[in-house]
Amino acid sequence: MRTDDPGPGLRCLVTGATGYIGGRLVPELLAEGHRVRCLARSPGKLRDHPWADDVEVVRGDVTDATSVAGALRDVDVAYYLVHALGTGSRFEETDREAARIFGERARAAGVRRIVYLGALTPTGVPERELSPHLRSRAEVGRVLLGSGVPTTVLRAAVVIGSGSASFEMLRYLTERLPVMVTPSWVRTRIQPVAVRDVLRALVGSARMPDDVNRAFDLGGPDILTYRDMMSRYAAVAGLPRRVIVPVPVLTPGLSSHWVGLVTPVPAAIARPLTESLRHEVVCHEHDIARYVPDPPGHPVGFDEAVRLALRRVRDAQVATRWSSASVPGAPSDPLPTDPDWAGGSLYTDDRELSVDASREALWRVIEGIGGDNGWYSFPLAWAVRGRLDRLFGGVGLRRGRRDAALLRAGDSLDFWRVEEIVPGRLLRLRAEMRLPGLAWLEMYAETEGEEEDGTDSASGGKAHREGRTRYRQRALFHPRGLLGHAYWWAVSPFHALVFGGMARNIAKAAARAPLTPAPDRSPAR
Repeated sequence: MRTDDPGPGLRCLVTGATGYIGGRLVPELLAEGHRVRCLARSPGKLRDHPWADDVEVVRGDVTDATSVAGALRDVDVAYYLVHALGTGSRFEETDREAARIFGERARAAGVRRIVYLGALTPTGVPERELSPHLRSRAEVGRVLLGSGVPTTVLRAAVVIGSGSASFEMLRYLTERLPVMVTPSWVRTRIQPVAVRDVLRALVGSARMPDDVNRAFDLGGPDILTYRDMMSRYAAVAGLPRRVIVPVPVLTPGLSSHWVGLVTPVPAAIARPLTESLRHEVVCHEHDIARYVPDPPGHPVGFDEAVRLALRRVRDAQVATRWSSASVPGAPSDPLPTDPDWAGGSLYTDDRELSVDASREALWRVIEGIGGDNGWYSFPLAWAVRGRLDRLFGGVGLRRGRRDAALLRAGDSLDFWRVEEIVPGRLLRLRAEMRLPGLAWLEMYAETEGEEEDGTDSASGGKAHREGRTRYRQRALFHPRGLLGHAYWWAVSPFHALVFGGMARNIAKAAARAPLTPAPDRSPAR
């Protein structure tokens, strides 16, 4: 074992950095001043992370002893965050062999500590009676603890955070089914834990004393049945009360097919998770606090963990929430590298076309939309929608605009609100009409193949490279409950007429627009 002092910043290896926990752990380790190396089978999957330039990435696989040995060279703490869940019927064998290789190579490399995130298992239940998923996670922990390298095994049940497979299954089941005929496992008691607390324990485990070689239970302050979790999720998400009817005849196999029908979580992942839910998983100790003390406000309760996981949607940060590689605001927020089925449902209608006009002319049409200028498509449909909105207590189309030519963030615009405006480039509107969900409309003025050479041309800065002007339009809808999904599919046949017509008519209006100076956006105005 290495005896030299590693200094304030440890040298950490993170396996599974392309996964849910690993992708959130890396920036937490960097924030603590540690140096991070990531082992990945496909390093290209890490390039869109905002921290990609701050870590060393090596290609390899935990089942390949040579690549593991190279990755562990000069490492103080090795995080083992991989498992073969969803890879086929032999995943237990694969997990066992990978853990053996990792432990042996870690010992040979003089690694000071292994930290493994496993699964909370029930006490008093023989291991042979556990689900294959729980049985494999327990075996991996046991292999690493016996490797000769001081090991911390953290055992967690359901991790609450956007992107966690267990949480996404809970999210989709609750949001899509106001009335649920459920398996008997909805009565099973579970102690969920917020992803923030999991990451805090993982980071803190790096500095445990060398004589600590054991497992620790991780859980939040609430012990709930799965039924309780669905009901409380609905309450936090603002959904009507769910009707849940347990049916004992649904086997784990049937349950996984049922989950596969209702949610986009792949059946290969849903099946082991649902099989595991038949076991009660409750913490029997909180010894981790001896080495990683609980700060004020921790552990985070279930309701607050759900609220954090849903925060991006509620704050309407759509571009960050679903499509950009910006740094997330919190570990509970989604990452752009999360699986496609993570993050809840988001329906989109995308339109894009070339415009026979300058980008400045196109932008003036975009910024002048609404009010007396209308919405450039099917006026009767917009008028009817406005009247229906007023009928149900909404604002309708009566608010108009503050200024005939200019918009600013926060302006009301008929039954929309200007959420973001980048002059000359982007207008994002958030719907304030009555809807069973959240909706946005984004309009972009772009130059094909543009290369920015300074500030935006439409706001008086340097010009972009010449190219054809492109108009891009995106309508987004995040449904709330089954009614939200039904609403989207009910109105989607009209999208070609409404949104398609809007895009075409905005392009035509820009082409017909006279060449006039851009409106003055100075503060004096």
